[in-house]
Amino acid sequence: MRAAIQVCGTASGVGKSVIVSGLCRILLQEGFSVCPFKAQNMSLNSFVTSEGEEMGRAQVTQAQACRITAHSDMNPVLLKPTTDIGAQVIVQGKPIGNKTAREYQDKEFKKKLFFEVKDSFDRLSKEYDIIVMEGAGSPAEINLKRHDIVNMKMAEYAKAQVILVGDIDKGGVFASLIGTLELLEKKERERIKGFIINKFRGDKYLLKEGIDFLQKKTKKRVLGIIPYFKEIKIPEEDSLSLESRVEKTGNRGRGLNVAVIKLPHISNFTDFDPLERERGVSLKYVSAPEGLGSPDVIILPGSKNTIADLAWLKRSGLADKILTTYHSRLTTVLIGICGGYQMLGKKIYDAFGIESRKKETDGLGVLPIITYLEKEKTLAQVKGEELSSGLSVSGYEIHHGHSCEPSQLNPVFKITRKAGKTIEYFDGTIENKGRSWGTYIHGVFDEGRFRKKFLNRIRLRKGLPISNAYAAFNLDKEFDKLAQLIRENIDIRMLYKMMGLKL
Repeated sequence: MRAAIQVCGTASGVGKSVIVSGLCRILLQEGFSVCPFKAQNMSLNSFVTSEGEEMGRAQVTQAQACRITAHSDMNPVLLKPTTDIGAQVIVQGKPIGNKTAREYQDKEFKKKLFFEVKDSFDRLSKEYDIIVMEGAGSPAEINLKRHDIVNMKMAEYAKAQVILVGDIDKGGVFASLIGTLELLEKKERERIKGFIINKFRGDKYLLKEGIDFLQKKTKKRVLGIIPYFKEIKIPEEDSLSLESRVEKTGNRGRGLNVAVIKLPHISNFTDFDPLERERGVSLKYVSAPEGLGSPDVIILPGSKNTIADLAWLKRSGLADKILTTYHSRLTTVLIGICGGYQMLGKKIYDAFGIESRKKETDGLGVLPIITYLEKEKTLAQVKGEELSSGLSVSGYEIHHGHSCEPSQLNPVFKITRKAGKTIEYFDGTIENKGRSWGTYIHGVFDEGRFRKKFLNRIRLRKGLPISNAYAAFNLDKEFDKLAQLIRENIDIRMLYKMMGLKL
């Protein structure tokens, strides 16, 4: 490793992940071999690598920016919240159990985790020229700093200089940047070499007075001001990004209206990004009965706590609203992905207390399946085909337990490869002439030809003309656009100087 640099933020959701992606692509364009790294990530959006290991999707996206294959060493600790005070802990791609927030902060446990984190970083540092690191939340959280393994402690271990990012769109960016520095120790402040002000709208000249004060007060430079953008489509894994997409309105036009239920523990909502990009498709996230309207498609997404989210669905009135809409509106299609698939069944049995103290829970009864939660977690990339059309699908499975044998019912897909091995089994269940179905495959809508076929079936039900095209999406080009935007708005010479490199 020739250099490491870390991007920290004044808070969660300030844009650290996207900026890391942009820096990764810039350094790749400069001829370096580059790798992302985030010691600890808290997210319900995860991915399964080709080795069958689980990691945060943000580091997968950043690896794509580097044009390398994602590996769990890039995100050695992943926390997947299961309750407001607890999470499943995944270390170097494998779940090691659930911990409460207090248990997770145990000094000896964090010490062991840091050894694992350092091992992952050391392996990557032998393979790549530059490692672009991402912090988590804020490095100045007083209650967390003592056992920190992801922010300044990690930067110190990696001998990385730090860029501090603030989000001006939220307001209070100068107070946030100065306040973060004030709460750090002297040696930590010295490691922070500059600031990035992110998500700016308007004339940069109007910031001059604030930037002059910030630089004089802190004796640190503003590396750049990144404009707020919508036209560059980089996947966002942070649940905070989902909040702005939740709508409580009815239908939005004569096209196709898709409603994704925003469960309290929604996972892998990036599954639906390909649908959202399609012309003539209006996709919204719904968290209350009055927001459902009369959609053409209702999707129950994945969940990190299926039983708790199913209880919330019933308690909130959304379950009744979904079923009423589905049964009364004969053109509406109801789909479940992973945990959502389990919810659509008749029963969920949890004999080992994986998610609940309740041994048995009634599902919504739309699909004739029974789910048994088990201790072992399925983690695998899969490839297969839709049985009715023969069209290819691919994605990955992340789930505890299994649903009753789909081959005895009406399966949706035939899986032909799993974890890189040739295999044959059936996945999912379809009922009511295709009006309801479910699958364990995350990313099932990524394949363009399958997505087109799926949407055209809905169009035919609604009496709309079919489309012969589907949205082509080139993520690699989006990274190039992001890199160009960042290049135009930061001091590249200062960036190189921070890393001890020459232009």
